[in-house]
Amino acid sequence: MSPKSLTRPPVPFVLCADDYGLSPGVSSAIRDLIDRGRLSATGCMTVTPFWKDHATWLTPYVDQVDVGLHLTLTDQRPIGAMPRTAPGGRLPSLGALMRLAYGGRLDAGEVDAELNRQIDAFESALGRSPAFIDGHQHVHQFPTIREAVVRAVTGRLKGGKHSAREPYLRSCHDSASAITTRGIAIPKTFFVSMLSGRLRKLAHKHTIATNESFRGVYDFSRPVPFGTMMDRFVEDLPAPRAGIALVMCHPGIPDDALRAVDPVVEQRRVEYEWLGGHGLPALLSKRNLRLSRFRE
Repeated sequence: MSPKSLTRPPVPFVLCADDYGLSPGVSSAIRDLIDRGRLSATGCMTVTPFWKDHATWLTPYVDQVDVGLHLTLTDQRPIGAMPRTAPGGRLPSLGALMRLAYGGRLDAGEVDAELNRQIDAFESALGRSPAFIDGHQHVHQFPTIREAVVRAVTGRLKGGKHSAREPYLRSCHDSASAITTRGIAIPKTFFVSMLSGRLRKLAHKHTIATNESFRGVYDFSRPVPFGTMMDRFVEDLPAPRAGIALVMCHPGIPDDALRAVDPVVEQRRVEYEWLGGHGLPALLSKRNLRLSRFRE
């Protein structure tokens, strides 16, 4: 680090762990990292059988980090009946949900109702509205779902009895030049970013805040050192005046419950150990960065 950079304040960014509530090992890892100041946000899956119990683990930290809703519309059981979307009582796979959404065949009423049930489960457990909404596997950006999310934010969550302030939405957009320069999972990152276009426009139209830049997409099956990828994810963060960047991560401790419901298992341990070890503090120092909540 140059002497000149030492005089600049650290650049803030949101480091958000997805999938809280997915399994005991995932929730335990995220809670531990929050307790040690290694995360500034987490998104919660309120559809899982673990949610009510695991929500109590988060209670001491809800004023320290952004705790949001990780809207879940794939692979799990919905909280309520969705006869057209989940006719067998099981939400569709990501590919099937995407075909329904982009084919104009998602039932908007069912999506609205399930989104509100998941918000209800969040508020009932934590006594407050989510600080943000995003989607498991980025489904909050799909047609019909994104409109439901915007309705929820501008309707029940704007000034509602559990709302301290209006939630923000996760945008998965990043610039083509930034994606290309980082060189990590370029096709996948471009695709995820492309999905964000309409949601960003809706958010802007309804004056809903979003992050300026999104990082953290990679191929979980490739043996690229996680620390190397994190270094690339944060090497060109926007200046605070341009808006805050959000980096997602997926730490966890593998357990049987996780193996039963999700293909990403051992890589979660890799992320957990790196984030909880010397890697993250060293990276923050090297790049002159700090973890931040969205509105700090």
